[in-house]
Parts: sequence; structure tokens; C-alpha cells
Amino acid sequence: MTHDHDLELRPTPAQTEAALNPPPGRIGGDLVVETLAALGTTTVFGLPGQHALGMFDALRRSSLRYIGLRVENNAGFAADAYGRITGEAAPLLLSTGPGALTSLAALQEAASASAPVLAISSQIPTPGLGGGRHGYLHELTDQSASFRGVVKSVHTVRAQSQIPSAIEAAWKSALTAPHGPVWVEIPQDVLLAETAIPVVTGGDAFPEELPPRPELTAVAAHLLSTAARPAIIAGGGVVRADASKKLRQLAERLQAPVVTTPGGKGAFPWKHPLSLQSWIEDRHTTDFLEDADVLLVVGSGLGELSSNYHTFKPRGRVIQIEADLGKLESNHPGLGIHADARLALQALLETVSERPDPSAPKRVREVLAKVADRIAAQELTLEQHVLASVRAALPTDSPSFWDMTILAYWAWSAFDAKGPNHMHSAQGAGGLGYGFPAALGAAVADPTRPVLAVSGDGGALYSIAELATARQHHLNVTWLIVDDGGYGILREYMTDAYGETTGTELARPDYVALAESFGVPGVRTSAETLEADLRKALSEPGPSVVVLPAVLRMFAPTHL
Repeated sequence: MTHDHDLELRPTPAQTEAALNPPPGRIGGDLVVETLAALGTTTVFGLPGQHALGMFDALRRSSLRYIGLRVENNAGFAADAYGRITGEAAPLLLSTGPGALTSLAALQEAASASAPVLAISSQIPTPGLGGGRHGYLHELTDQSASFRGVVKSVHTVRAQSQIPSAIEAAWKSALTAPHGPVWVEIPQDVLLAETAIPVVTGGDAFPEELPPRPELTAVAAHLLSTAARPAIIAGGGVVRADASKKLRQLAERLQAPVVTTPGGKGAFPWKHPLSLQSWIEDRHTTDFLEDADVLLVVGSGLGELSSNYHTFKPRGRVIQIEADLGKLESNHPGLGIHADARLALQALLETVSERPDPSAPKRVREVLAKVADRIAAQELTLEQHVLASVRAALPTDSPSFWDMTILAYWAWSAFDAKGPNHMHSAQGAGGLGYGFPAALGAAVADPTRPVLAVSGDGGALYSIAELATARQHHLNVTWLIVDDGGYGILREYMTDAYGETTGTELARPDYVALAESFGVPGVRTSAETLEADLRKALSEPGPSVVVLPAVLRMFAPTHL
């Protein structure tokens, strides 16, 4: 008996002919780019290197668009943002040894933020593998060991026939919830050798699903339906799963107030009557969440920032929906549901009961009023004005990418992202240099809308080489650099803790002149002219730099 799927697997005469007579001149690198194209890739990021030239030579024969950055770590940040914006696994092509290792900080951020990045690195020639010290250029005893504790999965290739399957497996791993970076490495000789393997024409690009266990969602639905004071914490998992609409439906059905974490910015409408916004680093919010008799945590591990620096001590039942098994109940015991946020929220929507609560919006307004009063008492007019100017200048549907800088710390709590997947920062791993190269990746992903990057002068110096990338590819990114002459947040931390600073003050360039030397327009602004200057820069095509000389202060913490 012949089944339908047997017919699907049977090659057509044309496919058979093409497989038996592949075009000449192909090498192992062609198998890499052919597999990526078959999986749906259109764009790759990276930097060439001696051992990786087989992949880059094959790119020349492919239809893939290559975006080359100037530093591997920045290329990783760009791929990270491309993955966040598109939901696709963004290929990152790297060379062996120093080139590969330079990407580690970016891959840690992608892992922390669940951004799908498909890193493909070359390796030393096959005879050098196995841990011996042969003296090959870029040689490491075990290159993949440096990545195993950072990425989701490691895929090692030792023969050309393994390339399509290894890349496909890595692709599916990157896109299976929780999304994340993956690592593939292929020896130089395997990439360079001619191949008679047929052209790769197909691939399974569909990741595995992670549905919730029905017995657990049944219990969760009962707890939420019968709660007296339910509340919801929405994390980055809601954004990654594209589950914001389902979150809103559930919150409205339960009349449950919602607060978003820094990673979950935009997952719930800022001005909604049930929105506690994202003031999660505030004791008034913490007190409110502790008072909930049932707390639903969706797509968050309740880590340091999301727990107000581990001062949060829930008194009610906690229900945690989390795709990362390692984060499930890692900070607070409760009903742990290992699932993709979208599928779990859908299951709850199908089983919860309507729960009227006319008092919920009033309780939300009271908390937000207390937060506003606390901030108002600290005389932080400049900081609030600068953040409001950024919001006013940035188009509603434009994404923004924030480095680890004081204005970003403000934005985590006080910035209205205007929608899911619109505001991104390096708060996952907390490394410097994320904002500008990530914004470049977002501009590649969607060139139809301007993108904003925000950095301090310290973080800007990590990324300054990428002004060349922005100019070369005419990417539609405006870069706001808040220049306070040093590592501003560390200056503040050290002054508060020790009364003086060490290593925080920086000599830095004239950023306007430096931008112009790359052929990128630059302007020096002030707090009074920031909104107008930003609006003008964002409205004009191509890259631009806006420099704001200002010393900003953080609002007082409530966890100490």
C-alpha cells in the first residue's frame, strides 16, 4: 500500500536529475548557505576570517543578503535584534578562535533575552581537532566548550554530509520556546573541499511546540477564577511568544491588574485601566503584588530586576508560566507550568470564568499615584523631561534599542513602549555596547520605519566602529548619545557606596565630529531642543547621531 507521505518523499524526475548532476564548483560552504536559504533565511550577519572563507565565498554565489559589521560582538547584537524583530533565527557567520570568542557577550545577551540567533563558526582543520596542541592559527583545545554554558545547544560538524542536518537541528533549537542562540561549528577543510552532495532544496523550518499540561492549567484557571485579588506579572516570554493580545483578554476577563518587567515592555497597554505599567522596581508596586492572593507570572523567572532585587516576598499562591525549565520555580515556589506563554494563555482563556471586580482600576490608580508622588518628591525634572522628549519624538510604531545607561534604567520603569516588541535593552545580561548595533539589525529587519538607539558615552565607545556599517548600508537608525563624561551609573553607585569613584571618568571624542568623519550627520542638542532635534533626525533617511551633553540621576531605589 502506498501512503500519501510516501508520495511526498518520492523525488520528481527533475529533482532526481538535479541531484545526480549538481552544478560544478560547489564546496562545503555552499551547503551552509543552501541550507540557510532552504530554511527561509534571507539575511545573514557576521565577519569573514581565514578559516571561514569557504562560507563567505559561497555567499557570493547565493541570493542571501550579507550585512558585515566591524566587530563580532556587534554582529551578534545585530543578529539578536533581527531575531527579536522578525521572530526568525538570525544567522551569524564567524571565524575561529578570537573571532568566535569575541561574540560571547552578545550570545549571552541573546540567551538571557531569548533572542533566536544561529551562530555558525568555522573551526581549525579536522586533523587538529581532539585537544592536541598542533599550533594551528586560532587553535583552541575545545572551542565549543567556551560556548556550551552560554548557548541553548551546540552542533558539531565533521563531514559535509552532516552540514544540512546540523544547521536544521540548530535552527529548530533556536526557535523552540524558549528561543535562544545556538552554536554550529564546521572545520575549515570541510568548508573548503569540493562537494558532490546535491544542492540543498528543502528543510524543516518548524520548531517544536511547548504546550502546557492540561491538568495544571485546569488548577490555574480555578485559582484565578476564584481569587479575591489576582494580579499578573508579564515578562519577556509574552513578547517572544507574540501573546500580548491573549494576555490582555485574560486580564480583562479576570479584572487582574498587570505589571510588565523590563523584558516585557509593551506586553500590556500602558494606559489600560488595569495597567500598573512597568514600575516593578518600586516598593508601592511590590507591596501591591505581595498582597495578591493569586499571582500569575507569565514569561518571567522573577529574577533580580523583576523581583525588586529579590525583596519581593509573595504571600499568596504563585502560578508561573515559563518556557525555560531552569527558571520554573527557581525563585519562588508555586504552581509551575512549563509551556510557551501563548499556548498557556490560550488554555487559560478557554477555562477561566469571568470575574467582575469594579474596584480593580481604582486600586491600580492608587498605586500609580503613590509612585508618581515618590518620584515627584526627588526633583528629577531634567530626567523626566528628557525621557518625555524621546517618547514624543519617536514614532509610535518605531522600535528602540537601549544600552546600559541611566536613561535606559529610567526607561525600564517609566517609558511607554507603545506596543509589544518595540522596546529592547541589554537588561538580560547587562553588557555594554548593545544599543547601536542592535538598532542596526532592527533596521535591516524592517527598513520601512526609523529605529532609535540610546547609549551613554561609555557604551557608545564600544560600538563606534559600527558608524561605518550604518553608512555603508544606509541604515535608518538615529543614535542618541547621552554624554556625561563617564560611566554615569557606576559613578553614582560608587559615590553612594564609597563617597568617591575609581575608573568611572572617561576621555571621549567629539561625537558630532566623529560621526561626520564617517559621513553620518551629527548634531549637538540640549534638553530644551532634544525633542525637535530627535524628531528631525528620525524623519530623515539614513543614519544620524544626536549628542546630548547631560548628567542624569537615577531615582532613589526602594529595595535598600
